[in-house]
Amino acid sequence: MDKRFNDVENEQRENVSPDVAAGKDIELTPNQEVKAEPVEEPDSLIKELQAQIADKNKELTELKDRYLRSLAENENARKRIRQQSDETVRLQRENLLRELLPVVDNLERAVDAARGGGNGQPIVEGVEMVLRSLLDFLKTHGVTQLTSVGEPFDPQRHEAVDQIESSQHPPNTVVNEFHRGYQIGDRLLRPARVAVAKGTRESDRGGNGVNGDDVETR
Repeated sequence: MDKRFNDVENEQRENVSPDVAAGKDIELTPNQEVKAEPVEEPDSLIKELQAQIADKNKELTELKDRYLRSLAENENARKRIRQQSDETVRLQRENLLRELLPVVDNLERAVDAARGGGNGQPIVEGVEMVLRSLLDFLKTHGVTQLTSVGEPFDPQRHEAVDQIESSQHPPNTVVNEFHRGYQIGDRLLRPARVAVAKGTRESDRGGNGVNGDDVETR
C-alpha cells in the first residue's frame, strides 16, 4: 500500500513544471492571457477633443454665414417692396392729378366767359360744365353723392346742424342740406350736413309727444 502511494506521488511530482517546483512566477500562455482595455494616452485624447472643437467651430461659421446671407436677402426684399410701393403710389397720384386736369380746363373756360361779360348765362353754363366733369371724375373713382332731403335722419350718414319747425314733414326728417354727403363704395366718405324737421308748437300742445328735440345739432 505504501509503495503504491509513493508511486502516485512521484508521478505527480514529475508532471509539475520545474518553474512551479522552484517557486517561480508562472507565465500564461497566449490562450491564457487576460486582455485588458487599452488605456488612451492623454495626447491622443486632447487631439480628439481639439478635432471635435474644430468641427463645431466650422459648423458655427457656416451657420453664421447662412444667417447673414438670409438677413441680407430679407433686407433687399424689403427695399424692393418699399420701392415698388412708392412707385405704385406715385403712379396712382399722377393718374389722379391727370384726370383732374380737364376740370381745371373747364374752370378756365368759365373764368374766360365771366370776363367776357354778357348776361351771366355763359358763366352758369361753364360752372355747370365744371361740376358735371368733376362729378364724373368722382364717379369713376367709386365716389357717389348721398340723397338726404326728404329722408329720415340717420346719424350714420347725416350731421344735424339745425332743427326747423315744419308741419309739412314728419319729425326727424331731413328738410334742408347745407352740403352733400358722399360715400365711396359702401363706406361713408363725408356725412351730409343737414337741417332736421321738428314738430311745431301746435303739434306739441296737441300731445303727440314728437318734436324732434332728440336730434343732436352741432
